Amino acid sequence: MLKKGYCFDDVLLSPQFSDITSRSRISLASNLDDRYAFGLPIVSSPMDTVTGDNMCVAMENSGGFGIIHRYSTIDEQRAALRSARDQGCVFVGCAIGVTGDYIERSSALIESGCSLICVDIAHGHHILMKNALSKLRKEFGSGIHIMAGNIATLNGFNDLADWGADSIRVGIGGGSICSTRIQTGHGSPTFQSVLDCSRSDRDVALIADGGIRNSGDIVKALAAGADFVMLGSLIAGTNESPGEVIHRNGQRCKQYRGMASIEAQIKWRGHTSSVEGVSSHVPCKGPLGLVLGGLETGIRSGLSYTGASNIPELQRKSVFTVQTSAGATESSTHIK
Repeated sequence: MLKKGYCFDDVLLSPQFSDITSRSRISLASNLDDRYAFGLPIVSSPMDTVTGDNMCVAMENSGGFGIIHRYSTIDEQRAALRSARDQGCVFVGCAIGVTGDYIERSSALIESGCSLICVDIAHGHHILMKNALSKLRKEFGSGIHIMAGNIATLNGFNDLADWGADSIRVGIGGGSICSTRIQTGHGSPTFQSVLDCSRSDRDVALIADGGIRNSGDIVKALAAGADFVMLGSLIAGTNESPGEVIHRNGQRCKQYRGMASIEAQIKWRGHTSSVEGVSSHVPCKGPLGLVLGGLETGIRSGLSYTGASNIPELQRKSVFTVQTSAGATESSTHIK
């Protein structure tokens, strides 16, 4: 019998008795590991139209953190890292691959003050990931936090944890500019992947990545077991995201593209292989702080509806209901 895979829109959280009289009482703090805790459980995606030095600084100022993309030379990535150190950023993550210069790149980044290495590949449950994690641990020991992914299954989650990952990105094919499921026929609804992987007994952080479109989806991801969510499209187009402002149909916009899109692949390696993403434009959204502030308000409200004063309590108390397609329509604004 085929397994059902539920998306964020397929489920709702059941409202419960709440004794929370003010959203300010709610804590959104989450631990990345025993050393690092953050006031806002949001991470910016390591994409070249999402996270550079300015995004890392703005993310930290709002309580989360950013991961500088790997689609540049070692010197360019290190310069972005140093620029975020120069602007007062304490915690900065940097992405690497699993082939080529990844050990040399990691060494240069760690020497320059990188706090977290993100092993960033589309299909993380792979022998190249296993080999890379083994080499990274042998080279740098346990002193550096290693995030790895992406994966979509409990087996994948457990394997990456056993191979040496401290945190794992969960979600394949759910991003707004990702075409992996169309091109390859593979993937899983991100909500379902988070729900499945949250059953793991491994002591690693779970990062929900892909398919998140609003604060309600963030609440659902956290309730399903995520420790953090990773955002791309929701924070693309902010003042702090990389890229020039362009005008399209009288509107100020910035480019937003998948790193497996034709445009992105040609820019960073001069040719294309498997095209599993597209390039688009998003309207300019203003300062990141305003965008995250709006999301934070929605997340706090979400916890209050469950009567949860923090994320662990949300995860213990949450009760999900599967809704019909008519229910999903009713859940959205539908005035005529």
